[in-house]
Amino acid sequence: MAKILIVEARFYEHLNDLLLEGARAAIDAAGHSHETVTVPGALEIPGAVALASESGNYDAYVALGVVIRGETYHFEIVAGESARGLMALSMDGLAIGNGILTVENEAQALTRARPDEKDKGGEAAKAALAMLALQGRFG
Repeated sequence: MAKILIVEARFYEHLNDLLLEGARAAIDAAGHSHETVTVPGALEIPGAVALASESGNYDAYVALGVVIRGETYHFEIVAGESARGLMALSMDGLAIGNGILTVENEAQALTRARPDEKDKGGEAAKAALAMLALQGRFG
């Protein structure tokens, strides 16, 4: 049984609750255990994953958050840099599922976050588990 760390940005709590529901359900269905830690925003997720990986306590990571486009360039920075940070960690060998939604509006986020619709939280958890399986195969 693997131990999965879910790192979530609680900036949009109602949306993140849906992402968490999907991720936890997918991990539970696969028979693994999980813990959740919270960070202020999506930019802090890669740093939290990096810190947690140093502990050696987790086998895989699920990143959850929501970035909604606003009126400024900040959206591009948050979306791009959080994805870049997670990609760098995955290239270093960590099994990570990226469930950070980058959307134009709340309606898009709701559709993607709801477990009975696009279930991006569940998909991110499944991606982390798939990458963990590849680690086992190639590691």
